[in-house]
Amino acid sequence: MANTAETPKGTHPPLRLDRRGGRDPVAFTLIPEPAERSEIAGRLGLSALKKLRFAGEIRPEGARDWRLEAELGATVVQPCVVTLAPVSTRIDSPVLRLYRADMPSRPEGDEIEMPEDDSEEPLPDTLDLARVMEEALALALPLYPRAEGAELGEASFAAPGTAPMQDAEVKPFAALARLRDRAEGETDHGPDGENGGD
Repeated sequence: MANTAETPKGTHPPLRLDRRGGRDPVAFTLIPEPAERSEIAGRLGLSALKKLRFAGEIRPEGARDWRLEAELGATVVQPCVVTLAPVSTRIDSPVLRLYRADMPSRPEGDEIEMPEDDSEEPLPDTLDLARVMEEALALALPLYPRAEGAELGEASFAAPGTAPMQDAEVKPFAALARLRDRAEGETDHGPDGENGGD
C-alpha cells in the first residue's frame, strides 16, 4: 500500500530517492495556491493559470530505478496567436517519468544524443515534484492557441512563371536556412562569439 503525501498547499518538499530501491511507493497531490499559480503563469508566458493539480504516485522499479505516474489537470489562458484575444484551454494529461540509476547525466558540449524514450531521465538524488509538474504543464500547453473563428492568412511564394509555394512548404526550408546561418555564424566567429584568425 502506498504512503500518501498530501503536500501542503504552497510547499513542495523534494523527495529523496534511494538508489538501492526497497522503499514503499509514495502517493502525492500538489495543488498550488493562487500566488504560486501566478508565478508559474509568468514563467510560462500565460495570461492566467486558473487551476492546477498534479496527483499520482512514485514507486521503486527494479533494483534501483523509480517510476512516476501522475495526472496533470489545469485550466490555462493564453493570447490568441491571431487576435491576441484570451483563449481558455482545459488540459488533462497523463505524466510518466522513468528515473534510471544507470543512465548518465546529460553530456556537456554541442552534440547531445537524444534518448529513444523521452520519458527516461537520470536518477536524481532528490526529486522536486513542483518542477516536474511545471515541466509537464509546459509540454502540454497548446503551441498556437486560437480564439473561435480566428484564422491565419496563408501566404504564397513564387518567382515569375512558377507555381506558388504555400506556407507549409516554405517552413521546412526556413528552418534549414536558420540552421545553416547559425552554423556559418559559429564558423566565422568561433564557439565563443569571437572572430577566428589572429
